[in-house]
Amino acid sequence: MKRFAQTLAALTLAVTALAAGPVTAAPSGPPVRIGSTLALTGPLAATGLVHKVVGEIYVEQLNQKNGLLGRPVEWVLKDDQSKPDLARTLYEQLITVDKVDFLMGPYATGAILSAMAVAQRYNKVLIHHTFSMPQLANYQYQFPTWAVGEDPSHTFPNMLFDALSASGKAPKTFAVVTSKFPSVHFMSQGAREVGKKRGLKEVAYLEWEFGNKDFGAIAARIKDANPDFIWVGAVGLEGNLLLDAMKKIDYTPRNHFYLYPAPGPMAKLPEANDAMSTTLFEEHPPFTNIPGAAEFIAKFHERGAKEGLADTHVDVQAAASYAAWQVLEAAVTATKSLDDKVVGDWLRTHSVDTIVGKLRWDGPHNYRGDLMKVKQLQNGRWLVVWPKEFAAPGAQLIVK
Repeated sequence: MKRFAQTLAALTLAVTALAAGPVTAAPSGPPVRIGSTLALTGPLAATGLVHKVVGEIYVEQLNQKNGLLGRPVEWVLKDDQSKPDLARTLYEQLITVDKVDFLMGPYATGAILSAMAVAQRYNKVLIHHTFSMPQLANYQYQFPTWAVGEDPSHTFPNMLFDALSASGKAPKTFAVVTSKFPSVHFMSQGAREVGKKRGLKEVAYLEWEFGNKDFGAIAARIKDANPDFIWVGAVGLEGNLLLDAMKKIDYTPRNHFYLYPAPGPMAKLPEANDAMSTTLFEEHPPFTNIPGAAEFIAKFHERGAKEGLADTHVDVQAAASYAAWQVLEAAVTATKSLDDKVVGDWLRTHSVDTIVGKLRWDGPHNYRGDLMKVKQLQNGRWLVVWPKEFAAPGAQLIVK
């Protein structure tokens, strides 16, 4: 009887262990070091902080599982102060002094281009999340998760004007006002071209230097032109500053679009209601049905609140950043290698399912397919409104 009882107890423990699922061994050994910079200070800091929170969440998730190849993951993060030249210097340090295994891109096109040049010099893989000028990405081992396709300056503006036309209230006049920030300026030039080809009359075109904080004169020019639709090539808090300047002269734009705003701060502005922007992911179905999305959203809410984010909803910035880490994990896991060439060659010939969709790098400059959508700020919340199959339940584009 005693032996039977011992056997029964052992079987019970075995069944309990199986029911609980496999036990993942804690990562051990020397860490796999991932190096990157972010704009933690300077004019891009409001968005850079979002990417910092995402990276911390992902590294924590990796280390709660099996790390990478059974080894813990360490993220070596430096502040590039929103300065591409400083980003270049810091990526040199990450490779030569910090001896990182892989590189994760910084935030924004200018800094990414600087990091890309360094990665190419040392034959390092660079996975990045916010680069919008595919024609400048001439390095074979750079891999974007900002899924804008190979011709974003035409594909996305056409999508936006399609959405406006489908509303039945297509604008007849438009204005383009834009920062000279490289990727923003590039996209805005495309919007001008697309708008004119579609028969809209351009009533104003204005530029400002990146880092500008005085938008009074630009707001006045927009008010004088009074377009049906304004394309604002804004990055970071520039859109907020322009909206504030327009409010001071009692002008409310009828229909307005902001390219790469800091989404949380803009959502807090009452005058930003009905503003449009571009996105890959928003915190509503069908995006929240993607495997792993619900867990990430919950963690981002918690960590974002602790970091003091103006808005803790997961949106395009957070999702593209998370996708970059997913791509790195998938490539290392599939190849069982920390060799840049092995990992880079695998990515060039395989796709990866991410929170923003299936990503591939077999097109021009390692870009393939424009996965961007149009979102609109409605009652303080960003909602996808176009294409219709990705729209939030019950949401549709509001055009005045």
